[in-house]
Amino acid sequence: MPGTTPVIIGSERSEVGLPAGMEILVSGGSALDAVEAAMRLCEDNTADHYVGTGGLPNARGEVELDASLMIGSSRAFAAVAGLQGYPNPISIARAVLERLPQHSLLVGAGAALFAAECGFPTADLLTPEAEKLWRMSLLEATDESVEGEDTTAQAGDLAYRHAALELVRRLAPHDGPWGTINILALDAHGELCVGVSTSGYPWKYPGRVGDSAVPGAGNYCDIRAGGSACTGRGELSMRGGTARRVVDLLGAGVDPEAACRAALADAALLPDDFRAELRVLALTPDGRHGGAATLRGATYAVMTPDSAEPELHERSVL
Repeated sequence: MPGTTPVIIGSERSEVGLPAGMEILVSGGSALDAVEAAMRLCEDNTADHYVGTGGLPNARGEVELDASLMIGSSRAFAAVAGLQGYPNPISIARAVLERLPQHSLLVGAGAALFAAECGFPTADLLTPEAEKLWRMSLLEATDESVEGEDTTAQAGDLAYRHAALELVRRLAPHDGPWGTINILALDAHGELCVGVSTSGYPWKYPGRVGDSAVPGAGNYCDIRAGGSACTGRGELSMRGGTARRVVDLLGAGVDPEAACRAALADAALLPDDFRAELRVLALTPDGRHGGAATLRGATYAVMTPDSAEPELHERSVL
C-alpha cells in the first residue's frame, strides 16, 4: 500500500548489508532491490564462512551455495542450489525469477549453466582461511589417508571411508558466528520480499540441499499475511514446513513473535537424531516483526528510515 513505512530485518550477521538495503528503501526503491543489494554484501563478506565467498566446503572440499527469493504480492519464487563457482547466488536466483519465470529452482550444473548464459562472473569461492578450517577439522583429524591409486577398494579403505563419514556427521560448526542469512524487506509501496543465502552445513555430503532453496521451508512470503525465513537445521524446517507455518499463523492474526515460537514448537516435535538449533524470523505487511530461537542469546537486526545503524532485537526463546 502506498505510504508504507519501509522496514528491513535480517538474521545474525546481516548487519553487513542492511544499511545498503535501507538506503534503497528510503529512496523509494523496491523490496526486491533492497534484499538483493543487502544480501550481496553479506555474500561478499569473506569473514563469514556460511554464505558466499569464503563459505565452508562440503566433505569433498567444494563450496556449494544455495539462495532463494520470494515476492509477497505474487508469491513468485526462485532459487538456485548446489551452485559452484559463482559468488552471488542471490543475484542468480533473481535472474531465474525474472529471466526464467517458467521455472522456480535450478540446481548444480544447470544452475551454473544458466549463470554463465546470463554473464555472471565466476570466482574461487574456497578462500585460504576456509580451506584451512576444512583441513584442520576433517583431513587432519585422521592419522591415515587413502591413496588416490585406481585400485579396487579393500576392507581398510572402506573402513576409512565409513570413519570419515562418521567424522563429518559428528563435526559441529566452528566457534563464532555461523548459519544461513535471512533478509526480509517491506518497501514504501507495500511490497514484501524475503531472501535467503547459505553455503549450507559445513562438510555436508556433496549435493546436499537444505531449506534455503525450498519454498515453505526456509523461505515463504505472502503479502496478505507476511514473510518468514529460517536458519539452522534445514532438514527440520523442510519436514515441518516451518516458514509457511509462520506465515499461516500470521494470516490467522497471531503476533509475529508468537507465530515464530509456535512454528519452532511444532518442529521440535519431530524426531531427529541430528537435532541442532533452528531459528526463524517474521515480518508483516504493516511492519511488525519478530523472531524466535531454540537457544538463548539469539538476536536479529532491524532498520527503519530513522535508524542510524542496524538495531539488534532479542529473539523469543522456545
